[in-house]
Amino acid sequence: MKAVLKATLQMFLFMCLLTFAGTMSAQDSSAPAADNTKVNQRDKDKAQPTADQQKENQSDREMARKIRRSIVQDKSLSSYAHNVKIIAENGAVTLKGPVTSDAEKTAVEAKAAEIAGADKVNNQLEIKPKQ
Repeated sequence: MKAVLKATLQMFLFMCLLTFAGTMSAQDSSAPAADNTKVNQRDKDKAQPTADQQKENQSDREMARKIRRSIVQDKSLSSYAHNVKIIAENGAVTLKGPVTSDAEKTAVEAKAAEIAGADKVNNQLEIKPKQ
């Protein structure tokens, strides 16, 4: 009797393992793997501005704060737009990150230009591909 019970338990565990493995492989094949290798390589380029390069002078910090506030207060923008990188350096602003549409890209740039000046905004925003 113990042998039958042991064999049944082993078979049950084996079936559970197969079911779990099948579920995992089905999930893996349905969604594309996230790949931000190109973005990471771009941000390693010393010529590209990154948030850690932003100076701690009062005017740049204040400008970045005002732009961020303006973007976040616009509830028509997506959470992607609310979280774009705003890098202020010497009175100029670089915008980086994904947004959901051309309209959002334009709206975020306009808000930055309103505060920094149109000729002081470097728009590197990217439109997030629809999934």
